[in-house]
Amino acid sequence: MNDWIRTAVGRIICDQRRSCDTHLYKLDVPGFPGIDFYLKDESTHPTGSLKHRLARSLFLHAICSGKVREGTHVVEASSGSTAVSEAYFAKLLGLPFTAVMPRNTARKKIEQVELLGGHCHFADHPAEVYAEAERLAREHGGHYMDQFTYAERATDWRGNNNIAESIFQQMAGEEHPVPHAIVVSAGTGGTSSTIGRYIRYKGYDSRLVVADPENSVFYDSYQSANPGLTCAGSSRIEGIGRPQVEPSFLPEVIDEMLKVPDAASIATLHWLEKLLGKKPGGSTGTNMWGVLNVAQRMREQGLRGSVVTLMCDSGERYLDTYYDRGWIAEHIGDLSAYERQLQRFI
Repeated sequence: MNDWIRTAVGRIICDQRRSCDTHLYKLDVPGFPGIDFYLKDESTHPTGSLKHRLARSLFLHAICSGKVREGTHVVEASSGSTAVSEAYFAKLLGLPFTAVMPRNTARKKIEQVELLGGHCHFADHPAEVYAEAERLAREHGGHYMDQFTYAERATDWRGNNNIAESIFQQMAGEEHPVPHAIVVSAGTGGTSSTIGRYIRYKGYDSRLVVADPENSVFYDSYQSANPGLTCAGSSRIEGIGRPQVEPSFLPEVIDEMLKVPDAASIATLHWLEKLLGKKPGGSTGTNMWGVLNVAQRMREQGLRGSVVTLMCDSGERYLDTYYDRGWIAEHIGDLSAYERQLQRFI
């Protein structure tokens, strides 16, 4: 085996060993007797988001597949969090890294990529990032990591401390150890694919529910069974929602999808901050709105059980957007209807 490959894989595995599993919070949500709420906080990874797991898997997959070698210029198309995580691993391995991002990506994420030694290249529309990333990789003689294709392939969905295995291990001692539902959102589709496959592999009686924001094609594609759908808009909830159906999105492993208005996501984000005592990112608001809708149906049907979701990243990255009332008024609109709904939920 090439010495660089052996060293690179060893460094990535050592980084994984140094990272403890992320915390699973049990939330106190009044008004839902017999229903337990859990939030797995992926913001505590070294790069601050769920995408740390994905970036680790993508690098291992690319190195062991012979795509990334010593000196390879790595290029990725990303709305931000994956770029930060891949910049971290590129720095760990001494590799040049370029992230192709939509121009409206949160400034904090751009700064984090640059702080890790990466370069940011901007596209005017999210649909343009794919071609731009391919072009840059070709021009640099590098490798386009392509998270949207390889997210579901690079992750070992049968175990190896993936997100699904981690959830079920941490739930093992709880009153309802097998969740009635796990609620996630989709960016690449890799997380939902991993969880859906793992549920089937282990034979668990859990439902996988995927929440989708506005200006995303996943929900409409799922409902119509048409993987060729596209949409002209771009998601205002960073990290989730796409203008096209990504190859890693596997509708066959999903039990239900919910469409979540952006105003509901942001209202829930602020509601959750008060409940949790820390700032979640926008996608966490989408996830939690989905959880509350699932729990409402459970309550109406007299069901007991648990519901689990993810805190994908920290709200500290979005202080000038989702936590700025002026930005919300201009880009999202009035939250009051959903704020009242949140009060009715509890």
